[in-house]
Amino acid sequence: MQSCGSTAYVAGGKDYSVSGKGFKNAYKSISVDDLKKNLYIIAGDNMEGRDTGSAGQKKAGEYMISQYKSYGISYPAALGSYYQKVPSEFMKSRKGTLPDSENILAYIEGSEKPNEVLVVSAHYDHIGTKNGVVYNGADDDGSGTVAVMEIAEAFQKAKKAGYGPKRSILFLHVTGEEHGLWGSDYYTQNPVFPLENTVADLNIDMIGRDDAENRGKQYVYVIGSEMLSTELKKINEQANKDSHNLILNYKYDDPNDPDRLYYRSDHYNFAKHNVPIAFYFDGIHEDYHKPSDTPDKIDYPLLQKRTQLVFTTAWELANRPERIIVDGKNTR
Repeated sequence: MQSCGSTAYVAGGKDYSVSGKGFKNAYKSISVDDLKKNLYIIAGDNMEGRDTGSAGQKKAGEYMISQYKSYGISYPAALGSYYQKVPSEFMKSRKGTLPDSENILAYIEGSEKPNEVLVVSAHYDHIGTKNGVVYNGADDDGSGTVAVMEIAEAFQKAKKAGYGPKRSILFLHVTGEEHGLWGSDYYTQNPVFPLENTVADLNIDMIGRDDAENRGKQYVYVIGSEMLSTELKKINEQANKDSHNLILNYKYDDPNDPDRLYYRSDHYNFAKHNVPIAFYFDGIHEDYHKPSDTPDKIDYPLLQKRTQLVFTTAWELANRPERIIVDGKNTR
């Protein structure tokens, strides 16, 4: 990132750098209390584990939309609502067909380069209820869901203060991830904004816990950030220095990693279309895909720090003079 003295980060006499009050006030608005409040609702028992197309998932979606309305954030005009329907027939697999479901899209239009779009994404589905037991999915991916909402609110607060993003930002909550990345696949095949105009996808899937390897550490796994754009990795690393200086763990960037996590969340459907991505992740912990993945086990201060890191990266991508360059190939 450039310093606050750089004219490239001054627009209309306003300082858009990380030293400026526009960024600082928005950054500070990302709070533990808001993250916790939203997560206890999104991952509450009455959401019934948010299985794709279920009544519980739809109820969670309605709550998310109510929050976006309260923030004053609308949807893409071309869509006509916050919903992008993902039809049942699209989500066919060997395991059967899922019910109709919806991606949820909130949108802030850019002030200078509205046709260039940054996507901040997370999936809001989980695996539902089994034998009467609710699988709450607080970390997977309630944590990413509330992080995207909080990042969106921070950008909207900046806009209200006169520091609206120069590029447009799409806050994309996708469905069907747990059954095969269906929602992100549908979006990238039916994009509301052309993928060639999509600057990057910052995807958040599980950022509220720690794994055994990193127990007690202030860290986050960042996956794929230099696969398609070497600039993106550098920007994220600078954003980390400008925020909490977390340990950035690149373990899962190894092409020989047996967990193959680069392929296992929604960013991959953007990467397939040559859109630079960064995937933020906390690791596979002992409550992964178990009913014990509950909101009381989330490390909220660490969730806040990781959310602020993604926000800082998004701020740079949205406001820098030139969009990042695609200089790599999705060779995996």
